[in-house]
Amino acid sequence: MIDSTAHVRIARPSRDLAAAERFYAGGLGLAVLWRGAAHRPGEHDLLMVGPSGGGWHFELTRDPDHPVEPSPTVDDLFVVYLGAPVDEALVRRLEDAGGTRVPAHNPYWDEHGVTVADPDGYRLVLCARTWSS
Repeated sequence: MIDSTAHVRIARPSRDLAAAERFYAGGLGLAVLWRGAAHRPGEHDLLMVGPSGGGWHFELTRDPDHPVEPSPTVDDLFVVYLGAPVDEALVRRLEDAGGTRVPAHNPYWDEHGVTVADPDGYRLVLCARTWSS
C-alpha cells in the first residue's frame, strides 16, 4: 500500500543537463541533490533536483550513447502549488535561465497561475492556489 510517506522520483530525458540545471536549480531554486556523468557504456548522465529534505525529486537523464529526444506534450505538466500570487521576478528568473512563458493548453492554469516551458519543452506550472483549493 502506498501512503503519504512514500518518496517520489519523476524521471525524464533531457537534451542538455546543464541547461536543465540552470532552469530548475538557478531559475526555480531547487537544490541539486545529485549530479553524475556516465563513465561506462550503458550508464546515463544524471541530474537530480528537488527541495532539500523533500520527499520527491526530478531525475533528468541523458544517455550519451543513445540519446532519447524529449517529446513533451502540452499536457505534460509539473505543477507547483505556491499558495500565493506568482511572483513575476520568479517568472523572469526562469526565463533568464532558459525557460519560455507559454499559454496553458488548459485555461484553468492561466486563470490560476503561469506556465513556463523548460529548455526541453516540458511545462512547469506555477499555481497561485494551494493544493486543497
